[in-house]
Amino acid sequence: MTSASVKGRSGPRRAQEKGPPGAAARDRAAWFLVLPALLPILILSVGPLLYGIALAFTDAQSGRTRSTQWIGTLNFQDLLHDTLFWDSFRIGLIWAFGVTVPQFLLALGLALLLNQKLRMRWLARALAIIPWAMPEVVVGIMWRLVYNPDAGILNETIRDLGLGDGRDWLTGLATALPAVILVGIWAGMPQTTVALLAGLQNTPHELHEAAALDGAGAWRRFRTVTWPAIKPIALAITALNFIWKSMNWRPIGPSPAYPLIH
Repeated sequence: MTSASVKGRSGPRRAQEKGPPGAAARDRAAWFLVLPALLPILILSVGPLLYGIALAFTDAQSGRTRSTQWIGTLNFQDLLHDTLFWDSFRIGLIWAFGVTVPQFLLALGLALLLNQKLRMRWLARALAIIPWAMPEVVVGIMWRLVYNPDAGILNETIRDLGLGDGRDWLTGLATALPAVILVGIWAGMPQTTVALLAGLQNTPHELHEAAALDGAGAWRRFRTVTWPAIKPIALAITALNFIWKSMNWRPIGPSPAYPLIH
């Protein structure tokens, strides 16, 4: 094989590796278009995140303006021996799992129901997303009225049914944690429902008809047709919900029994 033939073959290969003409210019243009949306994320999210990680290796304290010193992993070593941290970590896991799992199961059932051809389905779908559209401040005020120890709806219902005098639901870990878990399920379920409903509507109806003609029941159609179609969406929304719930748990006060839920 001559050198000319080698050059002749390597020339198109190199041109193919470089890409079509103008590809580099299009890439630069794409970066310029993405940059206005990328800069706020880098400045407001990535930058503070990296700065916070760096502060974890110093002796910086909130509210103090004195110069900080590098102390390595000393903060993490102290944290491993802090009982308050482990109590908060345990309660945070209970909160995250206690909200994410029931929320997904209830949202899946609601999405399957709203996907059926029901009368006034449009109204049911609109009502289902109301908790999602409500501001967090309104949600907090509303549920605080529900749990009010003196004239709350929950305690009044308990008194009317003759089940007791009610109690203060937001003081003490035994009742406060289940109470805020219920609020978390109620407030976050519409988002999961909408995501699962979108996956159900994108499932080809012909697959359900073919499975029904083969004699498959409702459970078998769900297991073999519906679930494989919505499984990627279900895994994604469940993972995001777990991450959000884990990040939104912040114990305040002298005890982790008093949570601040966003």
